[in-house]
Amino acid sequence: MAELPFAGSGDSPNVIQKPEGRSRTSVLIVDDSAFMRAALSRMIASDPDLYVVGTAGTGTEGLERIVALNPDVVTLDVQMPGLDGLGTLRRIMAHSPRPVLMVSSCTLKDTEITFDALAAGAFDYVPKQLSSESLEIAHIYDDLVSKVKAAAQSRHSRTALRTGRKSPRTADSLEREKNVIAPEIVAIGTSTGGPRALQEILPLLPANLPVPVLIVQHMPPGFTGPFAQRLNDLCLVRVQEAFHHEVLQRGVVYIAPAGTHMTVERANSSTVISLTSEPEHRRHIHGVDIMMNSVASIFQNRTMGVIMTGMGTDGALGMQAIRREGGLTIGQDEASCTVYGMPRACAELGILDRVVPICQIPQQILQATRYRQSALVHP
Repeated sequence: MAELPFAGSGDSPNVIQKPEGRSRTSVLIVDDSAFMRAALSRMIASDPDLYVVGTAGTGTEGLERIVALNPDVVTLDVQMPGLDGLGTLRRIMAHSPRPVLMVSSCTLKDTEITFDALAAGAFDYVPKQLSSESLEIAHIYDDLVSKVKAAAQSRHSRTALRTGRKSPRTADSLEREKNVIAPEIVAIGTSTGGPRALQEILPLLPANLPVPVLIVQHMPPGFTGPFAQRLNDLCLVRVQEAFHHEVLQRGVVYIAPAGTHMTVERANSSTVISLTSEPEHRRHIHGVDIMMNSVASIFQNRTMGVIMTGMGTDGALGMQAIRREGGLTIGQDEASCTVYGMPRACAELGILDRVVPICQIPQQILQATRYRQSALVHP
């Protein structure tokens, strides 16, 4: 086997001197595996904006090092002997809150604990791809580094953010809303911070929601199925992982399976879901854009698009397509986003009819779709 580019056989030092020069993000790595500590350390240290301030082999040791080293970001293994990752996270959030990235494998047990951790305040998670004794570096490096940086940035921005600030609505948006037709479908796109956000909004939707909901949540393979089941257990609406050629039904929430692109197409008098793995060389190639563009082309001005917390710009072109067709576009506001990336891209394009905190998103959906429900009952 070829030598891994970042992983070595030795462990990294428990405490590392802060580098001289410009400000860099400090990271504490907590993992019971010496191999994982070394691998994660070398990946993080390879980026000029990051440095590993220390490592710990147990949850208890990690808590001690947080007090001693005050890291900007912590990476935390899910499965550890003694005080496990979830227990360690809860103590961090209670006594020394800061962004924590859970490092999780794709086993069912680990995914369930990971979602518990997100609900308990973890910033996000990084899946580790293990094969025998090796770490699949190519699958984790970009994810790890980008999420560490986003976690650090979220900490700084939240400190400076004025909560309750509202983004202005333009005269164009106000005028457009007078002519918006009540939607027949809701399309939601989200990424970092999305699992926790979706667990907050979807349980507030009623069982008789008169429209289907399509969701693209950026996730690695192995996570969307358990996540959909978790949401289904929490919600009145039915939540499920979508499958190919499934007929869309009102009151059902469909989550795109990881590693696939979800679109819609007409089949006789019905609308069905189409799933494709192309292109296959990357996990998230504008999956929100692809889904929203497809929905806009079929439902046109009867589409409601919702863009939520997440890194990057995926969804901007899709929301633009929904707006171009005359549909309704809603963006989560900066104050309630874990990462204000995807909504920011839409806001900067001027394509959002409304910008609201996350707690108001269910209300926005219900206001729009209840109008359609009453119109159907009282034509």
